[in-house]
Amino acid sequence: MANFGWTRGNRPAQAEDAASDLRGLSDPAAFLAALDKVVPRYLDLADNGVLVYPACKRKSGDLLGDISAIWEHTRLEAMRYVPMVPRQDISLLVDPARQAEMIDAFLRQRAHDKTVVDFTGTAIEDYGIAIYAGLNWLNHCGALVGADPQKFSGTLRSFRRVMVVAQQWWAIDGAAERCRQLLEARERPPLVFFLMWAECTNLAREIAIAAAGPNATEDTISRMRAAEDPEQLT
Repeated sequence: MANFGWTRGNRPAQAEDAASDLRGLSDPAAFLAALDKVVPRYLDLADNGVLVYPACKRKSGDLLGDISAIWEHTRLEAMRYVPMVPRQDISLLVDPARQAEMIDAFLRQRAHDKTVVDFTGTAIEDYGIAIYAGLNWLNHCGALVGADPQKFSGTLRSFRRVMVVAQQWWAIDGAAERCRQLLEARERPPLVFFLMWAECTNLAREIAIAAAGPNATEDTISRMRAAEDPEQLT
């Protein structure tokens, strides 16, 4: 799991204790537990003006204004909605036995275009609200930096298609066992949490590239395209 830029030099002193919580995670429940800790810390740094927010507005001379930090912090900004769900039921996002239930509910839910959301108090609905809010945030950031519009065309529809494929995967006999085997191999089965994480990672990459503008050399862009996670650039 990415460390959200807080293991680099010149990191804010307030974030010193975050790195040990966020290194080397592969278990999806551990990811969520880490996000619960990191999201309020990150937002506090932004609220207090320590970091330029949103990350896509940072310049190269700003604290954590390098392209990899913008990538991982933009992803974090999109993922923040998940730990904000008021009545957590993380099994909906990470338990193989509940993936069909969560995906079915998500696909029945009407998409919204908001980044400021009102949660209902029902976890299965609120996770859907959070997912859409995160994707809308990435659309917003993409527009702010003039990212390639083709990369952001139909973002919500595209993710719904991803969820349909995942729905089919979970409907096949033996899906839970295959999920267990993939997790043991430190790979990522189509758990709802991992699907959102992957989508946010890919879109945040495009935003970071656009935000860097002419500072992003061809070599840097090539490395970013080849990387699966911003921490691979450090």
